[in-house]
Amino acid sequence: MSGPGEFELIRDFFAARFQGSAPEAGVVLGIGDDCALLTPPAGKTLATSVDTLVAGVHFPATADPYRIASRALRVNLSDLAAMNAQPLWFTLALTLPESNADWLAGFAEGLADTAKRFDVQLVGGDTTKGPLAITIQVTGACDRPLRRDGASAGDSVFVSNRLGAAAAALPIVLGEVGGSEIQRQQMDASYYFPEPQFTVASAIGGYASAALDISDGLLADLAHICEASGLGAELDLNQVPVAELAQTMSGDQARTVAVTGGDDYQLCFTVPQQHLPALNVLNLPITCIGTMTRERGIRCTLDGEPWTHAQPGYRHF
Repeated sequence: MSGPGEFELIRDFFAARFQGSAPEAGVVLGIGDDCALLTPPAGKTLATSVDTLVAGVHFPATADPYRIASRALRVNLSDLAAMNAQPLWFTLALTLPESNADWLAGFAEGLADTAKRFDVQLVGGDTTKGPLAITIQVTGACDRPLRRDGASAGDSVFVSNRLGAAAAALPIVLGEVGGSEIQRQQMDASYYFPEPQFTVASAIGGYASAALDISDGLLADLAHICEASGLGAELDLNQVPVAELAQTMSGDQARTVAVTGGDDYQLCFTVPQQHLPALNVLNLPITCIGTMTRERGIRCTLDGEPWTHAQPGYRHF
């Protein structure tokens, strides 16, 4: 028995969960027409980003569809958090090898629950047949966008929370190791349910000079701030906060996944020295790990000695 066709798929699994217009969210016309009609918030700057997740590259093809949907939307929303933008709307382009009602029900439920959690509205998209791939475009609004090109020499470098959990979780995700019950819970939280750092971004918005989210690894992503700002950085790797799951690895491996592993979706940001006293009283889950410098390149020390790694982060090609 064949699954639902394209229009039945959209109607039954997505429009049904995101029904009706939402004028309070700026949605004049949502799913079901050639275009969505949207009203931008008055006086706000719109921020938009798009990412594609491909089965076998960004998630296992056999993973639970609810978790796949949660991961797909959350990692896209992380880009909005990095820019200090509050989420408004998203569109979905879904490529499916087959129209499977059970898979679609789980995926749509995960997408709807995640959208509700972050108060973001699905307003349109497309479906087509092919290898499993998920493309999501998110749009948000901001007053004080955080960009990559605003850092200055002498600014302190910070990260939010702890790093390395998702990279340490990958062997469990891929079924290469079993892991304890606690480790599997930590894997689930870090890999399939990463938390976009909207609260931290909003708190640092008036103090940070540059920011991004850590998707390809701390060193690889900090290099983007360095390049955009025309600077370098010096990092003390002893100060990098390592996630609990990563700490179960050997000392060298734990440090390596914390600074080069991808999929953390924490913030890396820079703060001018004059703003540090005000930032410190906010009691945020952030850690200072280094300083921006005039000399290009990122120089790392561990236990007072130079530290280098051949692969600073995830490479797409």
